[in-house]
Amino acid sequence: MNLQQFRILQEAVRSGYNFTEAAAALNTSQSGVSKHIKDLELELGVELFERRGKRMLGLTEAGRSVISYVERILADSMSIKRVTDHLRDPASGEFVIATTHTQARYVLPCVIKQFRDEFPRVRLSLKQCDPTEIVARLREGSAHIGIATESLSQAAELVAFPYYTWRHIVIADRTDPLAGRADIDLATIAERPIVTYGQGFTGRPLIDAAFHDRGLAPDIVVSAIDSDVIKSYVALGLGLGIITEVAYHPERDGDLVKVAEGLFPEATSYIAVPRGRFLPGYAHRFIELCRPELSASIVRSAIGAEPR
Repeated sequence: MNLQQFRILQEAVRSGYNFTEAAAALNTSQSGVSKHIKDLELELGVELFERRGKRMLGLTEAGRSVISYVERILADSMSIKRVTDHLRDPASGEFVIATTHTQARYVLPCVIKQFRDEFPRVRLSLKQCDPTEIVARLREGSAHIGIATESLSQAAELVAFPYYTWRHIVIADRTDPLAGRADIDLATIAERPIVTYGQGFTGRPLIDAAFHDRGLAPDIVVSAIDSDVIKSYVALGLGLGIITEVAYHPERDGDLVKVAEGLFPEATSYIAVPRGRFLPGYAHRFIELCRPELSASIVRSAIGAEPR
């Protein structure tokens, strides 16, 4: 067994069991991927993939058990590299944040500016992805920290710290008949076409639950992962928009108006890090810039990492 085989196995799973796509991602050949997988299966004495002819259908029970250890080994090997890089030069390196578009666009710019002023030699990479992928990136070690509303606090292998709380608001085109009314409730909103977030993004479950609890069936005509896209369609008159409050600015969004607030439950966004994983000093500093009370010692204690 070797790390190359483990990387190939991980990529084969990530690519949906498509060895051709896995080979392209790893810059190798499909036959090479197949050989490495077969060699690993022979060494382990079990089949890792369910097959129908040459087609891979998924992981076997043994494969599901093995992949969890493989991901852990690969993540730990990446941590070893990060530790040595950090010891050589604590003020430089690559810092990867996995987050959603809303966090990257509306919440993090000021923090990132402060961080860059303090660590000009650190290469910061924002990976914008859905919450499920954020958890996967943290698990496999391809991101240092994750920031999102959904999923992070439920993943057992992560430690999630509350970052900030927020609510959804309802927006409309400035010429909409609801503009200026003070008696708007959920029933009024449900009578109109709605543009809002896709499933799994930016508190969408809270929106659905609010309508469901009132026995209402909203007409969601367009869903998107991007607050700016939602606002664009609302400005075109396609419907009312339900977005996070941080994405609306009266001066900047002059063609839109807020028509209701306080109709949906409060949401919490989280900063998450993997348990037991090494974080360089600049990653700890970034977390502290987000929430000053989250000192490096507190975070290390929570994730079970040794002080460095």
